[in-house]
Amino acid sequence: MSNELITPFEKGNQNQTTTWADCIAWYEELAKRYPRVLRFSQIGTSDAGVPIHAGVISADGVFDRFEIKRENRPVFFNNNGIHPGEPEGVDACMALVRDFCQQPERLAALGRTVFIFIPLYNVDGAFNRQNTSRVNQDGPESFGFRGNSRHLDLNRDFVKCDTFTARVFNEFFSAWQPDVMVDTHTSNGADYSYTMTLIQTQADKLGGELGTFLRETMLPAMYAEMEKRGWPTCPYVNPVKDTPDDGIADFLETPRFSTGYAALHHTIGFMPETHMLKPFADRYHSMRALVETALDFTVAHGEKIVQLRRAAKEQGRSRREWPIHWAMDASNHSTFRFKGYEARYKPSVLGDYQRLWYDRSAPFEKDIPYYDRFPADVVVWAPKAYVVPQQWREVIERLQWNGVRMERVTADREQELACYHIKSVGSRPHAYEGHMFHDEVQLERRCASVTLRAGDYIVPLDQDNARYAVEMLEPLGHDSFFRWGFFNSVLEKKEAYSDYVFEDEAEKLLRDEPALAAKFADWKQANPDLLKDQGAVLDFIFANCTRYVEPEWRRYPVFMID
Repeated sequence: MSNELITPFEKGNQNQTTTWADCIAWYEELAKRYPRVLRFSQIGTSDAGVPIHAGVISADGVFDRFEIKRENRPVFFNNNGIHPGEPEGVDACMALVRDFCQQPERLAALGRTVFIFIPLYNVDGAFNRQNTSRVNQDGPESFGFRGNSRHLDLNRDFVKCDTFTARVFNEFFSAWQPDVMVDTHTSNGADYSYTMTLIQTQADKLGGELGTFLRETMLPAMYAEMEKRGWPTCPYVNPVKDTPDDGIADFLETPRFSTGYAALHHTIGFMPETHMLKPFADRYHSMRALVETALDFTVAHGEKIVQLRRAAKEQGRSRREWPIHWAMDASNHSTFRFKGYEARYKPSVLGDYQRLWYDRSAPFEKDIPYYDRFPADVVVWAPKAYVVPQQWREVIERLQWNGVRMERVTADREQELACYHIKSVGSRPHAYEGHMFHDEVQLERRCASVTLRAGDYIVPLDQDNARYAVEMLEPLGHDSFFRWGFFNSVLEKKEAYSDYVFEDEAEKLLRDEPALAAKFADWKQANPDLLKDQGAVLDFIFANCTRYVEPEWRRYPVFMID
């Protein structure tokens, strides 16, 4: 091994992680020396203007993605450094790629599988380097920061795409359409014996035969292999109560997260979370073992995974019933043999309360409940196509970045279309990743006569990317564009009234509109206390009359062709 191709982790005391500049220069040198094995190039630019790179490893020198996909070759994707304060994946990937270049037998073992990687995704956060932002983390000596240059967490940005960085990822991912993805992380939380814990695409949410294959074949094989490698692995420790003793639950990774985003493309995703209380060297070695385990399984079963993904896409082309929201089944759990430490409580020295601590001198091994069943709790009858008016360009762009096929309306026309009326919205009281996220949404399905303009977009669901379109355009989807506030302007009524003038007009409206009068009578009976509030009374009449209706108010502006 050439001394200059030893990674910073390997050179030092195994408590060092690379910088962005050293990492990119290292890969560029590696690609120059081994051009038949590695292609390494810039794929975009971050919000702070820093280049973002990606690499491709191929055992037979085929790097063209069109040829790779035409031949239905399995593609394995390793993403690293989304949180630069969790860097073991960055360093492990460097060593793995070098070994592909320098060890012919390791390269040959890839067979037809192509290995693609982003060496350091959150390049902006990598420059914010210190050793204080990760409270209680055991190494490395210096590392980057979770937020990017806009102080956004990129592992919440995969569908809203507030950042240039997320746009680069969307376009890269949808272009390559990887079959399996591993996105490397570090976790905190409860104390336990495991160095490696694992979040996978939730099998029920992935759905169909692909989800069954993940749950019944791939995961058991990976857990067994990690045990053989000396790194016993546990599902991500997500306690249903205060401690793992009462059970842990799958992490329902909605599309804002990498593995949830991957599921929109029928990709099996893994988010390995090493335990931050363990030494950095252990986290590094267990991370490399996990990536290799997932990769080796993909190589061995790549044809099957490719076939299952293809079948899922084909099924989506004709599917009408679409699950778009999932919830844990608290009445149905399996068990997991968990190796933990006794949880105890003692008085805090800081305040008048009992504090939790884990007694490492009292290890245990016992079966605990594992809640891994998440049936769909919202299913919609999807249309043949959606219509997205061209003025909603932010939504159209994201559909395009993800390869969603769309057709343009060629001439103005009136058409009766199905639509949603937004009855009510409940938003978070504080900003979440730059948005007022809508947790509670109540809808009513209606029909409307709509003027389609030349240039508006029709999104047919007879396509491979139907799942992305459905989950992002249906308002009740976990992380739909509506929930993230892309359509907030339709929630505002644009015209108002002067109360002293409208008082007389309201009386006339109640005489002229019997339906309004009946609705108002019901409202008065249900809200007697509000009859003393002039604003509440007049607001109700103004909002429900037909004389001054604003058709666009609370009408979800994505329409449906049934």
